Amino acid sequence: MNSSIIEILTPRYELAWYPWAVQYFFLIAISYSALLLSLPGTIGRGQLAQRWQPMARLALLITLTCTLVAPVALLADLHQPMRFWHFYTNATPTSWMSIGSILLPLYLISVLAYVWLAWRPALQKARAGSGFRPSIAKVLSFGDWQASRAILTTVALVATLFAFGIMLYTGAEIAIIKARPLWHTNWLPIMFVTTGMVAAAGLVILLNRWMSPEREGREDINRQGLKVILIAMLISALVATAWFVSGFSGHSDSVAAALQSIQANSDWRLSAIWALVAGVTLFVLAGLALKAGNQARSVLNWAWIVGLLALHVGWAFRWMVLMEVQTVAKNTAGYYQLVVELGSYGLMGIIGTFGLWLAALLLIDLFIPWQGKAQLEAQHG
Repeated sequence: MNSSIIEILTPRYELAWYPWAVQYFFLIAISYSALLLSLPGTIGRGQLAQRWQPMARLALLITLTCTLVAPVALLADLHQPMRFWHFYTNATPTSWMSIGSILLPLYLISVLAYVWLAWRPALQKARAGSGFRPSIAKVLSFGDWQASRAILTTVALVATLFAFGIMLYTGAEIAIIKARPLWHTNWLPIMFVTTGMVAAAGLVILLNRWMSPEREGREDINRQGLKVILIAMLISALVATAWFVSGFSGHSDSVAAALQSIQANSDWRLSAIWALVAGVTLFVLAGLALKAGNQARSVLNWAWIVGLLALHVGWAFRWMVLMEVQTVAKNTAGYYQLVVELGSYGLMGIIGTFGLWLAALLLIDLFIPWQGKAQLEAQHG
């Protein structure tokens, strides 16, 4: 009897998603989450608005900067950024990417209008005097006419509506891919939203330490941010548990296939352990910080560590979903090796995106009076 060996060769596949995509999904999730955090302090009434106004100031700043930078990362991930117009000349209503190409510009415009209306009273007030900053305020305020509270509320609700559209399309365009069982689950869009809220609340706490205009109210912002993190992490844990149980019990074929595809990979086991440790640590630290709320100075001194860890959890989840999943071979057994290069499609792209966001943050802080109470109090007066 003759014996033979059949060798099967498979091609090396290029990555469908680059680290730029991680940056986009991370920033856009922070954007719509921060928008939701800003609503109670901008369109709320009475005690609700008063309690959340300090949080709203930072949330508006975060919403605007992340909304401006996120599309830049998305364009960079298109491999050929200038081909974005193909989405409009070859519209496909059944494609979530095509739907997203419509939603994203509308979301961007509505966020700009919402933030501008919220900041406009402060811009009008800042026009007095001479210099570069008053000159910018004169241009951006667009005259002396007064925008009613109803206009602000309407625009805010429109922006919120488009924000929900962004939540849906960013989750659905990944979850719809059947070739990747680790992506093809209805739980994924929910996890994108909950971990985005974790990251947004963490960024609020982080900026609260260095950029809050006044010390009074900082402790309240920390407490509110910590509560949001705790609730969002609890929901994330429930979703992750439901995902695992649905696959382990055989209720979901897709999740079962996903678990089978990674069960023999030691790197994935380490990633799962790291995710569990990071999530539990974040939840415990947030709970301890909140419990120490009566000692305001203690909370203020180390709550930023919780914020930094929250950002890590939000970003790392997207890295695992978008990048690490691509190391699982689709058509053969085994795994591909993921190598993050130093160039613009690798490490420099990641650093550059965060640098661009930081530049937008500093420019707005330098030239636009976002810190003042006027922009919010005038809407509730």
